[in-house]
Amino acid sequence: MIITSEFPPVEVLDVPIHDAVLGRAQEFGDRPAMVDGVTGEEISYAQLDQMTRRVAAGLAELGIRHGDVIALYSPNTILYPVVFYGATRAGATVTTVNALYTADELHKQLVDSKAKLLVTISLFLPVATAAIEGTDVSEIFVCDQAEGYRSVTELLASTAPEPEVTIDPAEDVAVLPYSSGTTGAAKGVMLTHRNIGTNISQAEVMITLAEEERIIAILPFFHIYGLSVLMNLPLRLGATVVVLPKFELQQFLTTLDEQRITRAFVAPPVVLALAKHPAVDGVNLSALKHVTSAAAPLDGELAEACAKRLGLHAVLQAYGMTELSPGTHAVPQDDPEPPPGAVGKLFPSTEMRLVGADGNDADEGEIWIRGPQVMKGYLGRPADTDATIDRDGWLHTGDIGRVDARGYLYVVDRVKELIKYHGYQVPPAELEAVLLTDDRIADAAVIGVSADGNEVPKAFVVPMPGAELTEADVMEYVAARVAPYKKIRQVEFIEAVPKAASGKILRRELRAREAARE
Repeated sequence: MIITSEFPPVEVLDVPIHDAVLGRAQEFGDRPAMVDGVTGEEISYAQLDQMTRRVAAGLAELGIRHGDVIALYSPNTILYPVVFYGATRAGATVTTVNALYTADELHKQLVDSKAKLLVTISLFLPVATAAIEGTDVSEIFVCDQAEGYRSVTELLASTAPEPEVTIDPAEDVAVLPYSSGTTGAAKGVMLTHRNIGTNISQAEVMITLAEEERIIAILPFFHIYGLSVLMNLPLRLGATVVVLPKFELQQFLTTLDEQRITRAFVAPPVVLALAKHPAVDGVNLSALKHVTSAAAPLDGELAEACAKRLGLHAVLQAYGMTELSPGTHAVPQDDPEPPPGAVGKLFPSTEMRLVGADGNDADEGEIWIRGPQVMKGYLGRPADTDATIDRDGWLHTGDIGRVDARGYLYVVDRVKELIKYHGYQVPPAELEAVLLTDDRIADAAVIGVSADGNEVPKAFVVPMPGAELTEADVMEYVAARVAPYKKIRQVEFIEAVPKAASGKILRRELRAREAARE
């Protein structure tokens, strides 16, 4: 059975993303668009609009043309949207890079995306310079200042004419984030201007955001959740976005207080801190009216505890994935009794099926989505695209869900084997590959296990005969070769990794082994 949204359909937004977001910027004028939560520096809407036009001119002067790719490797700063929308105005695609990436991980993304330019910050230059060798990147720009490198301020100073670029919103890729999808290595997700623009319109129906609101942006803009919900959506609606470069609890709480933040979009670990950490006591959070959690499952009891402590009606949830631009579900904020644990109701102009293992519709099954937010496909990977989006346009999410009588979706399990650590996707196969490069390890398997309310990577390791190897040795070896969020957090030594006749690791047996201990 095809499940449809109870909300009226929205019009497909067939305009470039910079126009979809900044179309009213001059109308908003001197209202602050971006605020640096650390320094207090501000950029108004009028300034933001003009700065993106100057960056576009500067990029065109450098030779950036329609269809070129620019890599944006940066934490959240007030210049992030300046570079992003400036690049799209020049006709470029922006590939957003995880700020925690190692040089090897960044290198792979630069090669795969064929990026021609890399924009970063001075702090990230050691990784950036190591990563660009053997890529198409011709130059590194910094958002701040660094000796020997040109700055984004030089692009802003360009006196060249703003480029006239014809963009096809339905076909041209605006942003190219990388996602592991349902399995395997990270792949470039091609999201068109139409995909992400229309998804903003869909989200507006569920998230009623007033112009005078002040949003805190601690979730990274390089993640599609941060890019869409903390940058695109509030800037389209005239709200003020206060950015912090990373989540640090005391700074986060101070900023909520001093900046009179009205709304916070967060991930479950932040909800946990707000619910239980003693640092919250004594902080004035009276301006905070709405908290929404997404990016990973949030326990219903934890959500209720957080809401009670902050004096909120509820902590709301939302659901989606990178391949869906990213949203498909959200809890409407005007619902007087949102059910605990539900991730929301179906976005307008979106269809869903729940499909059982036999391929038929089920009361509880894999979540399939169809709508204008479904990605164009994976860059250069037609087989992976076909495995994720079927011929009828249904995207198979890999998540198992059920829907209650009110139309609320509950995500109850995952078909996919990805580990969700603090909202980040951690592919077990990638960690297994790293482990097997250690000549002290004969075999290994990785699964996600529960620890302190989160899912963490655990490695089951078969040591080489005679090898001297400790749990700490294994964790240190992996930590030196992957981004921090991918680190192995637990290790268990075993005699053999359970495998099928085909050689596929039987992770379900390892999970059953863990469950038997609980």
